[in-house]
Amino acid sequence: MAEERIILGIDPGTTIMGFGLIRVTGKQMRFMQLNELQLQKYHDHYLKLKLIFERTVELIDTYHPDEIAIEAPFFGKNVQSMLKLGRAQGVAMAAGLSREIPITEYSPKKIKMAITGNGNASKEQVAGMLQSLLKLKELPKNLDSTDGLAAAVCHFFNSGKTPGEKTYGSWSAFVKQNEGRIKK
Repeated sequence: MAEERIILGIDPGTTIMGFGLIRVTGKQMRFMQLNELQLQKYHDHYLKLKLIFERTVELIDTYHPDEIAIEAPFFGKNVQSMLKLGRAQGVAMAAGLSREIPITEYSPKKIKMAITGNGNASKEQVAGMLQSLLKLKELPKNLDSTDGLAAAVCHFFNSGKTPGEKTYGSWSAFVKQNEGRIKK
């Protein structure tokens, strides 16, 4: 029988966190779930981080993913936005690491390239390709959830062994790969 694994993809954000799950059997992937955590109504940034952590742990405890693929924050014009995104990504990663689930981080360009063949594809193009690949009946109104699903599919296409992408299997692996960022 073919080996089966579940991949949780996360598009971290402090306004909306998108996520999607796929089940992989051998070389076949099947859609399981996509959704989003709405955080706009909360004004306390620390509460948002707590909710991201709790929702990620809840997803892990419900679906038991074998691997997590997460979109890396990208540098835009606003440094404060990037810091907030980095914190959101960090707490989602901490949730996965607390359950000892390997995490692979992908740049937004890498995810778009894996799904559409174009690193500059729009959210709509990525969502449309996912709809075709996974035979989704309809797409959600908000495309943050499809961005989370895209991270999972990108990980599937890259078989979890992408040279140059950051992978963390444990806290010690994270620390080892980020020694320059840790204050002693």
